[in-house]
Amino acid sequence: MDRHGHGQQHRLVTVTMPREGDAASSYAGGGTVDVVAREAAAQALGAVVQLHFDKTVEKKRSADAQKQELWRLFLAFFLFLALVLSSVAGGGRLQCRHLWAPAGLLSLAHLAFYAAVAHHLRCLNGFRYQRRCHKLTLALAADRLRMLKSAGEVVAAADVEVPYQEPHETYLAKFKRSWAIHFAFLIATFAFSVAAAVAVLCF
Repeated sequence: MDRHGHGQQHRLVTVTMPREGDAASSYAGGGTVDVVAREAAAQALGAVVQLHFDKTVEKKRSADAQKQELWRLFLAFFLFLALVLSSVAGGGRLQCRHLWAPAGLLSLAHLAFYAAVAHHLRCLNGFRYQRRCHKLTLALAADRLRMLKSAGEVVAAADVEVPYQEPHETYLAKFKRSWAIHFAFLIATFAFSVAAAVAVLCF
């Protein structure tokens, strides 16, 4: 979608002119360069800047909404754990040989919770990655726009092109750390819940 928007901007004002000192080859159909009027290029770059600014804001709102969903999910899960453990502690009929029942319930709850967290994390990381791409593209477009102030009446089309930017591979490492932290937290919560059930029923 963004690449298509860039293409629309660059098709508006492109003209072909011969390169300096290469008139003979220009008559033969070679040695030409596409140029753009500075005012038209500034308008096109301004539209690109506005587009990616809007996209950056949109992706941030989407990421914030996913964070809120994650917090609500964590809250509901901990309330469920508290309810299960309190019922185990208050149930006089449950004994150590009945441990499989709360342990099985806790296992199913943790699996469902992990699936829900994985879905929300995937969406959240996707929005963060897209927002980073739009921020990088926005910065490049703004830099090209500043460069136009010192340019002549026409500029080379290649100097005002704004390809869609993507972050370096190292940026993805933060997403892997996020997955690892959430998974470790889930394992710790599961171990604590089962240990608490064992302590209540068997000791």
